[in-house]
Amino acid sequence: MPDTPRRRRLAACAVLVLLCLAGTAGGCGRSSGPRTLTVLAASSLTEVLGELTTAYTQTHRDVRMQTVFGGSQEMAARLEDRGTGDVLITADETTMNDAEADLTGPRRVVAHNSMTIAVAPGNPRRIRDLSSLTRPGLRIAIGAESVPAGRYARQLLARAGLTVRWTSEEINVRAVLDRVRTGEADAGLVYITDLRSAGIATSSVPIPAGQNVTATYPAAVVKDSAHARDAGDFVAWLTSPTARALFHKYGFVLPEAPQAPQA
Repeated sequence: MPDTPRRRRLAACAVLVLLCLAGTAGGCGRSSGPRTLTVLAASSLTEVLGELTTAYTQTHRDVRMQTVFGGSQEMAARLEDRGTGDVLITADETTMNDAEADLTGPRRVVAHNSMTIAVAPGNPRRIRDLSSLTRPGLRIAIGAESVPAGRYARQLLARAGLTVRWTSEEINVRAVLDRVRTGEADAGLVYITDLRSAGIATSSVPIPAGQNVTATYPAAVVKDSAHARDAGDFVAWLTSPTARALFHKYGFVLPEAPQAPQA
């Protein structure tokens, strides 16, 4: 049979159909437009992650970023209950350990943090150190025991041998900061990096390094992510020089060297 334009068109269509069935054609098995990654992150990352995602999308034009913030345990539970999300970043290893069993892949440590005592501007209650928090009559805010900031705070106090009677337990560290910022608490145990978000609304009483704790921020790809490759690229990028510079800008402590995924 002679080779006619019609035969050539039919042959081209047949090849395209086969490619679609194999899942290799650019618009057949998946969208050729921008992919949206949903990042579920600890609330203490709110400001820095805004800059991180902006910087990432400037060099990855085919990816859009959506961020959701809350307590680390709340973000992990969101994955379990709804199955939505591509990347999880928590403020401690404990929450990631629980999630990694069923919900996420190997993690990378992307940053560290430590704690401080948030007080009202000018420190009117004259809080000088952790032992000041034991004074009667002080209104103290602390994270709930189920959240990283609450666990870290309890570690601090136990290490110092102090018994503090707090007046409120909050669902995440930003809620602790809000108690102090609005005058509902005289002091609260928060991350050092949180003070930036409060601006002039709060002051800080430092905790010496020897009494402090190290908060660790691991990031991992969600196992059922629809964009696992893109999510993995983003998690790896969080240890890049650009990302490390942004973490440093917001007061986070950098891991000694970029961390490979931990099996």
